[in-house]
Amino acid sequence: MKLAIVTAYPPSKVTLNEYAYHLVKQFRQKEDVTELILLTDRTEGKKDLEFTEDGCKITVKECWSFNSYKNLFSVTKAINHTQPDAVLFNLQFMKFGDKKIAAALGLMLPLVCKLKKIPNIVLLHNILEEVDLGSAGFTSNKLMQKIYGFIGTSLTKLILKADVVAVTMQKYVEILELKYLKTNVKLIPHGTFEIPEEPDYTLPSGPLKIMTFGKFGTYKKVEGMIEAVALVRERTNLELEVVIAGTDNPNVPGYLAKVQEDYKHIPDVRYTGYVEEDEVPTLFNESAVVVFPYTSTTGSSGVLHQAGSYGKAVVMPDLGDLALLIQDEGYRGEFFEPTSVESLANAIEAIVINERYRLELARTNYKAATAHPMSQIADMYLEEFQNIIERKSNRSAVFTA
Repeated sequence: MKLAIVTAYPPSKVTLNEYAYHLVKQFRQKEDVTELILLTDRTEGKKDLEFTEDGCKITVKECWSFNSYKNLFSVTKAINHTQPDAVLFNLQFMKFGDKKIAAALGLMLPLVCKLKKIPNIVLLHNILEEVDLGSAGFTSNKLMQKIYGFIGTSLTKLILKADVVAVTMQKYVEILELKYLKTNVKLIPHGTFEIPEEPDYTLPSGPLKIMTFGKFGTYKKVEGMIEAVALVRERTNLELEVVIAGTDNPNVPGYLAKVQEDYKHIPDVRYTGYVEEDEVPTLFNESAVVVFPYTSTTGSSGVLHQAGSYGKAVVMPDLGDLALLIQDEGYRGEFFEPTSVESLANAIEAIVINERYRLELARTNYKAATAHPMSQIADMYLEEFQNIIERKSNRSAVFTA
């Protein structure tokens, strides 16, 4: 199979690029895949294809740009030129831009493939029905939220024109089937990027590192986490370091710089900036606790799966998709009230003062992460593509009979 993947890809800063990197690593090793065609966004740096494993040929075509109105046409042209046997779209609603028209035009691409009779699957990481538009940084205006809801419904209908829409949570399947009366929605779990050998769960000497990882400023805010760790220090006299790993959300430029200035009086707070792929293992391995300082959620959490793969205890708000992941996939964490610094401090303190509890959470999360390795996820997509191809072949046979 000559498989094309429409996605952002490292060193891109566009969302979901890390997910594509790990999925490509697995597809490359599958016998059924003869060539991978990456239809990616344009980046200044060279695409990261330094895999150690042998595998199939990889062709990269940089054919779209964030917020460009030409993406529908440039990606279609690239598909016409490369002639893939199947296309996988790695999407969320703001994948092609944070401007409404640019985003909408990009999301028409699955329909283009359907019209061209190219087997296609959309991996949809979030659905607008489950996004708090205010907390997630879209809009707090009630009228605008209704307008966004209408636009989101219209775009979802477009996306559902794909042969298969894969979502990462069972609740998403149920919502889409009930609201849109579609039967082409499939559950394919998020999967875990890397699954190292089971760690020994020991931590480096020195301060215990309390880490958070992501793009911050909308529904991911770090002020409460900094204040909570300061509070735990006062209560326990433990040496704790706050590690804020990542960058500003593109919708909130300058957010972390302002936080750094506002909280410069609090010691031992480290801002890593953008984390390169090869730096991720060290970042997680050195951390005692991974915190999710979220006020809402917008999809299955890649960071939770990463934390599990490195055997980490986690602290998270008891809301939305994170709570569902705990229920559906077997992760465990210490919960807190999203708007309460005191509650977050209590959750962090419960882990850092109790080594046995930290280890219990860490081992449970490693076990949950190993249940869905990315190699298994890649197999599930290939199986779905094979089903689509067989259905189209059977249909053609009926029409020609």
